[in-house]
Amino acid sequence: MADDTDITVWARANLGPRQGARALVTGGASGIGLSVARGLGALGAEVCIADVNAEGGEAAVAALRAELPEADFSFARLDLVDPDSVAAFCDGFDGPVLDILVNNAGILPPLRRIETFAGQELAFAISVLGHFALTARLLGRLEAADAPRVAWLSSLVHRRGTIRLDDLACHDYEAQHAYNQAKIASLMLALECEARARAHGAKLVSLAAHPGVARTAIGHSRDGQPRQNLHDRLTDFAFHAAMRLLGQPAEVAARPVLRAATDAQLPGGSLFGPGALGETRGAPRLLTPTAVARESGARAQLWDYCCEATGTDFDWDGISKGRAA
Repeated sequence: MADDTDITVWARANLGPRQGARALVTGGASGIGLSVARGLGALGAEVCIADVNAEGGEAAVAALRAELPEADFSFARLDLVDPDSVAAFCDGFDGPVLDILVNNAGILPPLRRIETFAGQELAFAISVLGHFALTARLLGRLEAADAPRVAWLSSLVHRRGTIRLDDLACHDYEAQHAYNQAKIASLMLALECEARARAHGAKLVSLAAHPGVARTAIGHSRDGQPRQNLHDRLTDFAFHAAMRLLGQPAEVAARPVLRAATDAQLPGGSLFGPGALGETRGAPRLLTPTAVARESGARAQLWDYCCEATGTDFDWDGISKGRAA
């Protein structure tokens, strides 16, 4: 009897085939990203896993090839914190067409602020700035596809998260706020990307998804960090309690993300996530983004910040001229 938590079984039963579609999943060496990659491969897509963990990525691809020998999996190293790595990855990306981009990679922010060499907070640099630059640099390949889609990974904290547009680098640091800010910013970029794509007549469809509470290894990013006070210990307790009481297997939690990445019936600007127990778990369904994420002025300000911080922007006009030529 088939395992009803297996995402390959679920994908084939609930989603249409994506035979020959080319997909890129960031942070695909483990967790949600690996499950999304499995689901895409089961639907017939050619899947590139991109991850900073080269050993884990190569091992993941080897396991996927053994499990799904009819599918096409590959690995490429990508460090989303490093602009040079993002640029080199995009310059060397195999092929002129990309049908599906899943901006999945992220970390649980450390208990103490870690600053990148560019002066950004680490979690924001990965989830927000790295994915912004990656998507901008791959825009031409996405627009070369017939029906390109980009899915940005948010979180259930979008319901209570706030964003400090005057402190996106999180100098006033608290780990939970840093996580909330990175995830609501990802949702805002998904909505703003969709709005700009429509305004410029682009083919790209931009959506967001979140997995609810997923039992993955995300908490390992805090391994070895000293717990210095009661707040640190309470943060640990709350995190592990949520995982234990509400956490779903990664194979189940990845379903909303896979749905957003592949379901052509979902309109751009959609947010997809689990529909039960405060969006912590349950069957995937359409959700309503919060007013914070829908505020167009704040989204535009965030977009401009990302352009300046990464030195990249989306060449919508170049795409239009290329099609006209």
